[in-house]
Amino acid sequence: QMRPVESGGGSVQTGGSLKLSCSASWITWRTYCIGWLRQAPGKEREAVAAIDSDGVTSYADSVKGRFTLSLDNAKKTLVLHMNALSPEDTAMYYCAARESTVVAGTHCLGLVLLAHRGQGTQVTVSS
Repeated sequence: QMRPVESGGGSVQTGGSLKLSCSASWITWRTYCIGWLRQAPGKEREAVAAIDSDGVTSYADSVKGRFTLSLDNAKKTLVLHMNALSPEDTAMYYCAARESTVVAGTHCLGLVLLAHRGQGTQVTVSS
């Protein structure tokens, strides 16, 4: 089963920025959702940001205005720019992708919770 491959992440101080990349070149679906999930120790997995195959993005309220998602549709490469990071953003971040029967728009944010995930990349923000 093909899975996304994440890169980036690391450790920064509060207020810093990081970039996460995800490669999902194996995707051949005509319509799909792809995005980022995160899970901190002891907390539920959360959908952070997602984009559909038409380029419609959606974000969790906790990251709106700070995180920006972009997709190279030809290469199936997803990039998440994270700014103004805080310790609350500390988590394992996973790229996730799934086929959708229709162009899903902002529904992708929920759909990626039930998607093929990568191994994850750690983001740690220190105060």
